[in-house]
Amino acid sequence: MKRFTLALSAAALALGGVAAGAAYAQQHRMMADPMGDATVTRAEAQAKAAAMFDQHDVNQDGKLDQADRTAKIGQHFDQMDSNNDGTISRDEFTAAHMKPRAERGGPGKMGRHGQGWGDGKMGHRGERMLGAMDANSDGTVTRDEFIAGALKRFDAADANRDGKVTKDERRAAYRAHMQEWRGKRGNMPATPAPAN
Repeated sequence: MKRFTLALSAAALALGGVAAGAAYAQQHRMMADPMGDATVTRAEAQAKAAAMFDQHDVNQDGKLDQADRTAKIGQHFDQMDSNNDGTISRDEFTAAHMKPRAERGGPGKMGRHGQGWGDGKMGHRGERMLGAMDANSDGTVTRDEFIAGALKRFDAADANRDGKVTKDERRAAYRAHMQEWRGKRGNMPATPAPAN
C-alpha cells in the first residue's frame, strides 16, 4: 500500500511539477519568451500546432481526451519504474527526479509554452486552453480544433496582420492576456511580459 501511494504521489509530482514551477517563476517575475527574438510565420505556427497535437495524441485516435492523459500518466509511471515490477520504490522515485529534465521528459527549449496538455506541463491553464479549443463542446479536441485554436491565438497576436508574429507582438499579446486574466481573477498584481 505504501509503495502504491508513493507511486501515485510520484505521478502527481511528475505531472504537476512544471505547472508549479511556472507559477513560481511567474510569481517571481522570471518568465522568458520561449521563442526568444524569433519571428514566427502563420505557416510555422500551424506546423508547430500540428506537431504538438501529434505528440500529445498518445493513443493516436485523432483527438485529445482523458484517454490520452491516462496513457501519458502510465508512460511517466513506466519511466520511473526502472525495474518494471509495477511499483515505484523510494530509490526509483529519487533517481527519476535526479535525472536532467530533458532526460526525464521535461520541457526542452520550448518549456511550458511549447509543450502541454496530457503531460501536465501546462497544468490547469493548458486544460482551460483545450476547453476553449473544443468547438463543439464534446469533451474532446480534434486535430482540426487544436490547429484552429492555435491559429486563432496566432491571429490575435498578429497586431499588424502581416502573417508573422514578432517578439514585440508576442509580448503585447501576453500583456493583454494577463490583463484579461487578472480582470477575471480580481485585482492581482501586475505580471511582466516574458523577458528576452
